[in-house]
Amino acid sequence: GGVIFLVSLFVFFVSTILLYAIYAHARRDDPQSDVPLPSTFLISTICLLMISLLVHIATRTIRREKRAITCTLLVISAVAALLFMGIQYDAMSQLLAGPALRGGTGKGVAGMVAVLALLHALHVAGGVVALGIVSVRSIMGRYDHERHGPVDFAANYWHFLDAVWLCMLAAFWFTTGGFELL
Repeated sequence: GGVIFLVSLFVFFVSTILLYAIYAHARRDDPQSDVPLPSTFLISTICLLMISLLVHIATRTIRREKRAITCTLLVISAVAALLFMGIQYDAMSQLLAGPALRGGTGKGVAGMVAVLALLHALHVAGGVVALGIVSVRSIMGRYDHERHGPVDFAANYWHFLDAVWLCMLAAFWFTTGGFELL
């Protein structure tokens, strides 16, 4: 069931990114398409990659019966996921307060960037909930070297979120004014 879920999300996000690329290409001469992206998108990307790495390491440690390390990694991952959402909130606030969106989110490529980043953030929120559940169950001792499927699924889901975000970020970078560096 988890594989079907990830495949359906993959199809959804690929089609969404392709539609965004078509839209951005059609609006490439629009001056509002040249809006810079918040630099906090780059900071949140590092945070997202760190979460994925920590959960991946947790899959390795639970297979070796290192429950305490697994619990610690999963809790740190859950806290980092909340941090990611806070950084993304700040980035979205910067983007929505920027000059390209002062008249509303219906204005060009910047509006689409905001919508797609929000869509990704909703999926991250689901990942935060999943990490929280897996963390609590890990603390309760529900996983070991034989029963670790939920930890593996959480890792695969976060790897998926990484891949989608990196593709979205690349699409945003090539179709907007790049990044607004501090």
